[in-house]
Amino acid sequence: MATRTFTSTDAASKKSLGQQARQVRDKKRHTVTLVPGDGVGKELSEAVKAVFAASNAPIEWEQFDLSGHVTTGDTLMKDTLESLRRNKVGLKGTLYTPVSRLGHVSFNVSMRKDLDIYGSISLIKNIPGVPSRFSNVDIAIIRENTEGEYSGLEHQSFPGVVESLKIVTRAKTERIARFAFDFALKNNRKKVTCIHKANIMKLGDGLFLKTCRDVAKEYEASGIQLNDMIVDNASMQLVSRPTQFDVLVMPNLYGSILSNVGAGLVGGPGIIPGGNFGREYAVFEPGCRHVGADISGSNVANPTAMILSSVMMLRHMGLEEHANRISNAVYRTIQSGKVKTRDMGGSSGTDEFTNAVISAL
Repeated sequence: MATRTFTSTDAASKKSLGQQARQVRDKKRHTVTLVPGDGVGKELSEAVKAVFAASNAPIEWEQFDLSGHVTTGDTLMKDTLESLRRNKVGLKGTLYTPVSRLGHVSFNVSMRKDLDIYGSISLIKNIPGVPSRFSNVDIAIIRENTEGEYSGLEHQSFPGVVESLKIVTRAKTERIARFAFDFALKNNRKKVTCIHKANIMKLGDGLFLKTCRDVAKEYEASGIQLNDMIVDNASMQLVSRPTQFDVLVMPNLYGSILSNVGAGLVGGPGIIPGGNFGREYAVFEPGCRHVGADISGSNVANPTAMILSSVMMLRHMGLEEHANRISNAVYRTIQSGKVKTRDMGGSSGTDEFTNAVISAL
């Protein structure tokens, strides 16, 4: 009897200590680097800040108005990177990268390479209340962020002849493959699909595929299955039978394309959250990385992707209660059908949707 009483008291004590730890963590103010980005980024960032303030989320923002429209942002870029190294966590919108301006480095790519935030996740999932072509879609698209076609190694070997190098290394492929399997393991996922073009790029994508297969052997005891699919077939399968997919892992360019294809299946880029992870740093941003310059300043952008990306950030920081409160408010707002932005079949603006989320907290 005494033993049972002691055990009960001990369990209660542990629970109390756990609750106390959460309370201390929730009360502590955390500094996060915020880069609103270009296009609709400023409007979406203001929506996040308003929701966080209303929910009393313990976040202090260290904001840097970095822009891809300028070529003289080196000092601001360095300050932004120093802030991210100091704070370890960031939230950002998409920075504009011009198509034809030679010598203009993509700030988005530079940030991922400099901080070695190698693993990108885009969550493609139906949200009740959002019209979509398919139901029961729940896919995690994981892409390698730091090499592949985004290596930026191009040169003109002869007038009219350009060589662009695609870099694939075993070390970085092992890293992203383990990242995908660890994600599957932690989130109760059952299957990882490696996307490649090894039938044509036999050395580059062949190495990516072989490495994924080697890493999969380390996870056989977990029951997680590995299969593979050529990228063009995967594109067709994604728009015909998307529910067959669970976790997809792939090189950089394929991930950029398939995450946008996936967004089209469930309601568009405005509802797709995402995050980028490295050993030391994590930066969260909408999963489809659209600048939205054509609708900038018109108060029509959907802030859902940015808000849900910030929810992923809160979970990463261990602030589960705040994350649940905000995500539940977003889902309740959408499911009610009273306030929807244009891409979700409504006519509400960014501000109106944000205020509705705040009311639903």
